[in-house]
Amino acid sequence: MEINKAKDLIKTSEKLAENDFTQVDEIALKNQKKVLDAFRKNRISYMHFSQSEGYGYDDAGRETLCRLFADVFGAEDCIVSPLIANGTHALTLSLFGILRPNDAILSITGKPYDTLDDVINGSGIGSLKDYKISYNQVDLHENGDFDIENIDIALKLKPKLVFIQRSKGYAWREALSVHRIGEIISHIKAVYPESIVMVDNCYGEFVEEVEPTDLGADIIAGSLIKNPGGGIAPTGGYIAGKKLYIEQIAYRLTSPGIGMEVGSYSFGYRTYYQGLFLAPSTVKNAVKGNILCGYVFDKLGFDTMPKPDTLPKDIIRSIKFDTAQQLVDFCQKIQRSSPIDGHVTPQPWDMPGYNHQVIMAAGTFVQGASLELTADGAVRPPYVAYLQGGLTYEHVKLALEELLFGL
Repeated sequence: MEINKAKDLIKTSEKLAENDFTQVDEIALKNQKKVLDAFRKNRISYMHFSQSEGYGYDDAGRETLCRLFADVFGAEDCIVSPLIANGTHALTLSLFGILRPNDAILSITGKPYDTLDDVINGSGIGSLKDYKISYNQVDLHENGDFDIENIDIALKLKPKLVFIQRSKGYAWREALSVHRIGEIISHIKAVYPESIVMVDNCYGEFVEEVEPTDLGADIIAGSLIKNPGGGIAPTGGYIAGKKLYIEQIAYRLTSPGIGMEVGSYSFGYRTYYQGLFLAPSTVKNAVKGNILCGYVFDKLGFDTMPKPDTLPKDIIRSIKFDTAQQLVDFCQKIQRSSPIDGHVTPQPWDMPGYNHQVIMAAGTFVQGASLELTADGAVRPPYVAYLQGGLTYEHVKLALEELLFGL
């Protein structure tokens, strides 16, 4: 495609997206106010950015950061830690902190993200299964909604924990809206009040005006190199929810009886505070880029998820291709549009935690940070690229121009 035609297609798509962009701006404004109010409530000062060493007793930066996140997410308590390696680690800590031998976990959004396979069903590696914790799942309906009938049947077995994955993972479906999650939580609590509802919140923070903890989730967890880190948090994860469960999870993060009383960080906490403050705006940029890509690829005849006339519920745009090579080519072009390692050509590889080879474009300032413009996909049918992030809307737009010029 000629560059002028590419620019014209993008301009046409931007016109179509004007109403969507207005709604996204309004959501970002409300989320920014929520974050600003939490900063003022907790009296954040320069002292909270300071580094700590050793045991980290009385670390005001760590302790206040946890309270800040709890307020933003409408939760009783929160763990925010650079010691959490990624989203999978945050989810794993939560599961092992709450569950005990002979307990049961029920996933009501079908098979969780690939990296949780070994966490749940691995053999001889310290998985939930190894600790005699059973697993059951209820798949979503083909339209992406909850299968209430089979959920009610599964709840009769009294699972200790009900797991909900907000984002789509490597599935061809829309992400779940927070309000729909709130509705199913209310239903679960009515059927089996003793259940603990946990939500994998990765990729969804600040995309909507509320979070699952605002609407009844007992625990949510996610990664700081995704949405809530604002694009500048260098590592880490968070777990927010009911105080009782956060305390149990903290014992798994460090050790029983110690929990969040210790944990130093010698690099200081400024990027975590600043990243959270920037997060509503940065997520807004990513969502706008997501919307633009939806309209552009729909015009080109590709099947995308969500549909162009639907506001995204996370920062991921799924694009379906006919062949493995098309998927690989797409990710390689996204890599060439990256500010970091734009000269590198990614290839499919056996990525740890995945059952198929994965192609991943990740030319990011923070390694693996999917709030930055990235694209990846498992090289298996259906051949779907998951395009996510974008620290600036302008970067997404320029990447689209270069990608279309190459078609």
